[in-house]
Amino acid sequence: MSNAAIAPELGPTGQSELVRELQDRIRKLQSTKLDSRDLPTNPAIARLLPGGALKQGSAYSVERSATLLMALLAPPSAAGTWVGVVGVPEFGVEAAAGFGIDLDRLALVPHPGDQWLAVTAAIADVMGIVVTRPPQKASDGSIARLAARLRQRGTTLIVLGSWPQSEAMLTLEESSWVGIGEGHGHLTARQATVIVSSSTGRPRRARLWLPDAGYQVREAGMRPVDTADAPVADIRAPRTWRA
Repeated sequence: MSNAAIAPELGPTGQSELVRELQDRIRKLQSTKLDSRDLPTNPAIARLLPGGALKQGSAYSVERSATLLMALLAPPSAAGTWVGVVGVPEFGVEAAAGFGIDLDRLALVPHPGDQWLAVTAAIADVMGIVVTRPPQKASDGSIARLAARLRQRGTTLIVLGSWPQSEAMLTLEESSWVGIGEGHGHLTARQATVIVSSSTGRPRRARLWLPDAGYQVREAGMRPVDTADAPVADIRAPRTWRA
């Protein structure tokens, strides 16, 4: 059984009560303000981002890659940051644990319904990172109000898909797997090109192990870690995501 807090399917009233309960619980465990504006970020990805790290109070977009999302969440989660995932019912907690995401500081609201933006904003009040996948386009006013709340609380937003106020969009291309032979074998590692586009300059790209055989995300250039005892987690993505 996972330790992640998973919200059941509830009506608007039940969702509001759930959010208030989460707020009360998490306020007792951590401050909503951190000492630094930078969140711990995987070094291989950090050098591609504007400012060299994920920033508190900012928004980022990930183009439907479960693996890239996990790679972004793992370092801050392992360092103690709470993570909320809203509107992503296929989010895999076993894969998250394999990447190093702390399930004790992970809250899932898989089915927020029409209240997705209100739930995202409420979760942003008390968690360091909020992941959301908008089921529909939000109004300019709603986006502006959420951005103001993120800045006030120092919360980082990661949106699966495009978002008007993103600091950067992260995408994958040219993915290749290691471990498949002549029609047999097991997937043990993958290389992919990560591209980060932002308004601050030309897109940056790097070839990364995502992950290597030791389930680590790092720059390519060497063979993956060769260990028969390396953890093997399910790195397949749901149909709605690319791995």
